[in-house]
Amino acid sequence: MILVTGATGNIGRALARELDDRGEKSRLLVRDPARAAGLPPSDRAELVVGDLGDPDTLAPALSGVDRLFLLTQGIGTDHTTTAVAAARAAGVRHLVHLSSAHVLLDPVPAMGRWHHEREQIIRASGIPATFLRPGGFMTNALDWLPTIHEGGYVLDPVGPGRYAPIDPADIAAVAAHVLTGHEEEGEEYVLTGDETFTVAEQVRIISETVGRTIEVRATTTPDEIVRFRFPHGAPPALAAAVTEGFALMRADTVGFGTDTVERLLGRRPRTFADWCARHADAFRRPATV
Repeated sequence: MILVTGATGNIGRALARELDDRGEKSRLLVRDPARAAGLPPSDRAELVVGDLGDPDTLAPALSGVDRLFLLTQGIGTDHTTTAVAAARAAGVRHLVHLSSAHVLLDPVPAMGRWHHEREQIIRASGIPATFLRPGGFMTNALDWLPTIHEGGYVLDPVGPGRYAPIDPADIAAVAAHVLTGHEEEGEEYVLTGDETFTVAEQVRIISETVGRTIEVRATTTPDEIVRFRFPHGAPPALAAAVTEGFALMRADTVGFGTDTVERLLGRRPRTFADWCARHADAFRRPATV
């Protein structure tokens, strides 16, 4: 039995489908059952309500589970500590953790330090673990929707900086591959797409996909940089980490990428153009009444 945390998120939903397609029994942990619409309606996938911040909900969720996909969001390590303790008590035999490529930077930025600390907690637990370290997600482009719909523009805090965004569906495919025993435990996999982009180049692809002009507005002010990633704001520590992260991205004018997805799955990663085509409706102008 595999427990999937973050089951209503972009990666969790795709992972639930991947496991169901492989005939694997899974348990999908959700905090809000109302958000579970669209998860695999299968007798192999069991929905369970729980919260990584509430140990009392984790023991029943982990009962009978031997493999765990652990995704913890935000800042700090409390949820990781709680989840790992519960997993160890339940006898979990393999933990696949969603970390971040930020842990590899030198010096390690704040975002990377949180992920590094989570990895250390998992290693100290003694549970055999595999670490997935993706770079930026293609779905982060959905954070641009408020300014696209309200003003037809995207704020650009990275200018000449390049990166190789990955489709969360590819992260899920790698996670399913690892969870179902196709790779050695204890590995660390850095996951990216195989095309590098500036923000302006991504916006151009979105524009071509939906047939509308979208302006790119350069910005370097801290408030607007945070707004690029979190349109509704972020706690101070997270806001500072985001600002730091984008400064590092601006400095990388080559773009870091790996061939890990192709090596593990035997196919190239999905392209940003393909991702845009699948999400085109989100970027089109909202209907007016």
